[in-house]
Amino acid sequence: MAESVATPDSPRVAPRIALIVPAYGVAHLLGEALASVRAQTFTEWECIVVDDGAPDDVASAAAPFLSDPRIRLLETDNGGVSVARNRAIASCTAPLLTLLDGDDLLQPNYLATMVPLMERDPGITIATCNARIFGAVASERYCFSGTQPEGTLSNALDRSFGIYIGSTFRRSDWERAGGFDPGFGVCEDFEMWIRLLMLGGRAHYVDRVLGDYRVRAGSASADAGRMLLGNLKVYEKAARTLAPDAPEQTVLAELIDRTGEALAFEHAIDRVVDGDTAGGLADLAKLRRQVAGPVWTASFALWRLAPALARPMLRWRRHRHSRGYEPKGLARLFNRGAA
Repeated sequence: MAESVATPDSPRVAPRIALIVPAYGVAHLLGEALASVRAQTFTEWECIVVDDGAPDDVASAAAPFLSDPRIRLLETDNGGVSVARNRAIASCTAPLLTLLDGDDLLQPNYLATMVPLMERDPGITIATCNARIFGAVASERYCFSGTQPEGTLSNALDRSFGIYIGSTFRRSDWERAGGFDPGFGVCEDFEMWIRLLMLGGRAHYVDRVLGDYRVRAGSASADAGRMLLGNLKVYEKAARTLAPDAPEQTVLAELIDRTGEALAFEHAIDRVVDGDTAGGLADLAKLRRQVAGPVWTASFALWRLAPALARPMLRWRRHRHSRGYEPKGLARLFNRGAA
């Protein structure tokens, strides 16, 4: 049976999915995001743009798109990204939800892929996909490689199953989970995915590039320390929430320990970059197991002979890996093998 199609000029139909677009600080990029929404081949959607007290002119950036009745602007006081998303979701009616940050993009077939998939299979809690990473990165790449087709709470926790921020989930599950946690300003999407999977069901990975994830210099995703700290908060909250005898507790205990060490490793690099070469190198030596491979082995040997070289080398490494921390499974979390 052919899909019914709505256009901005046709009689209004109930939207089958809502796109939630927080736009704090990205007014100059919002037009690209909304153009990618308008370009969707699936048209039975609504889109809520949230200006939560942004310092830039979100209203003017959104204005050219508001002639489309499917797009609305919600202006609120500033409460952070979790609060902004909760307010936007509360203001819409569609049974399915997709996150789209105001500086990211959707490929034209994103909704045409995700909506039928979720509607056909009520056992899918989260539908996710691959995405292109672009912007303030050394080179463009994809978010995931070798991701399993189905995700569970356990493999979502250890990141062996990757969930893209621009994923689709059910409004009813968002309500059951209690919405986004306002205490999370970083990794708030990851924290939500974990709570959704705690409700039951599974995540499903569509092995296609359906989104474009933009990294901006200075954004949360470009700060390794903040991302690690956000991950640690997610793990600690999950450990408190799950039953003490839940099988995931073993994985969580290891993740909490290793993430704490990884955070300490990044702080040691900070010490070196900030000028405390001796103290930072001493801390790095204690955390040597955090990294592996010939590049790190050679670097540590060189720094023992010429400590002054550590600062410029680690400053370069920090710039090179400005995308921030990208764990993909326990092996990636425990052993980052390239300097």
